[in-house]
Amino acid sequence: MQAIGKYRWTICSLVFFATTINYLDRAVISLLKDTLEEQFHWTESDYSDIVIAFQVSYAVGMLIMGRVIDRLGTKIGYAVSILLWSIAAIGHAVVKTTMGFVIARSALGVSEAGNFPSAIKTTAEWFPKRERALATGIFNSGANVGAILAPLTVPLIEAKWGWEMAFILTGAIGFLWLIFWFMFYEIPAKQKRLKKEEYEYIHSDVDERPSDSGLVEDKGKVSWFRLLGFRQTWAFVMGKFLTDPVWWFYLFWLPAFLKAQYGIEGTGVMLPIATVYTMSTVGSIFGGWLPLHFIRKGWAVYRSRKTSMFIYALFALPVLFAQVSGEVNMWLAIFIIGIAASAHQAWSANIFTTVSDMFPKKAVGSVTGMGGTAGALGGILIAFLAGKLFDHYKAIGQLETGYYIMFLVCGGAYLLAWGVMHFLVPKMKRVEI
Repeated sequence: MQAIGKYRWTICSLVFFATTINYLDRAVISLLKDTLEEQFHWTESDYSDIVIAFQVSYAVGMLIMGRVIDRLGTKIGYAVSILLWSIAAIGHAVVKTTMGFVIARSALGVSEAGNFPSAIKTTAEWFPKRERALATGIFNSGANVGAILAPLTVPLIEAKWGWEMAFILTGAIGFLWLIFWFMFYEIPAKQKRLKKEEYEYIHSDVDERPSDSGLVEDKGKVSWFRLLGFRQTWAFVMGKFLTDPVWWFYLFWLPAFLKAQYGIEGTGVMLPIATVYTMSTVGSIFGGWLPLHFIRKGWAVYRSRKTSMFIYALFALPVLFAQVSGEVNMWLAIFIIGIAASAHQAWSANIFTTVSDMFPKKAVGSVTGMGGTAGALGGILIAFLAGKLFDHYKAIGQLETGYYIMFLVCGGAYLLAWGVMHFLVPKMKRVEI
């Protein structure tokens, strides 16, 4: 492996940092919720409307950006996405009304939607199948790192310089990333730093050998209607629809849960939230390693992927007891939520990789975008239900019941998704387009 080279891991690190920035920017508002709620007189439903605005635009953006990435390619497409979302993130600082936040979140959602289609397509271009889940697990752990950095930095920035500066400073990091992206990124066929041995290793999958000289990026145009005719597309779409909302819930409501259940807010949420997402980072990387371990033992790719995903679905179940356990001890609840969040990230590393397992590279961005749209729509649904549910139970003084119900939903989502995907694509047969 040393003789092969390891420049592909440099590319993976670039995608990791982009994903970190992506989640840092989107998590800022959840940590400023109390301040903004007081300043703009928000109800729980107002906050849920702002969350929904982000998710609606994210859903639409996924369809658009997935298509754009397939047409423009990863180098330009990724750069355009992060440039726009950095501008949108900074734009929150000048908002003066609740409707202004709805508009700002919408702009952020559309532009941030480019991250995962770009990341998955980059991984498909730079890694053979056997390593894609591990590479995805590593870059996807950036979501956890971003979620860790947010509670460690945003409350401090707000306390020292105000909530506006929290949006400005976090949003500006994307501009720095762009410098390194253009310095180090190019497709494998054009990357002069890439050794011949590593190039051949990247293209070692028999069913993915370049059909031409490989001197141009694998761009293409495959209609959405054609993609929707494949069971493989629906397997990914349904898997994302059922499980992505769980992560959205953790991301946007964990700080609110800590306040409602324990009265913890401001800088007090830093350690509990950082603990949850630190555990998630480990889960993301382990989630990518386990199928690689099975493949090295001689298992088929689809069997390795599906067995791993079933294991992760089981590890998500204990969150059913998070709220009840939290009545005994806060850290027990944090530990249980951390396990569930780890299971999600492990699941995510693999469900993303199923796209490049089942589709040619020219369709990866589009299919990823379609699944991302479905996941965002699921996130919209869970945000709407959570807002209504929490308002109802808060009004009767039983907010903890609302969280208990939501954790029940979160715990069972993965086994349901696994069953649906298994029914649709038992052996994850590859699509020929």
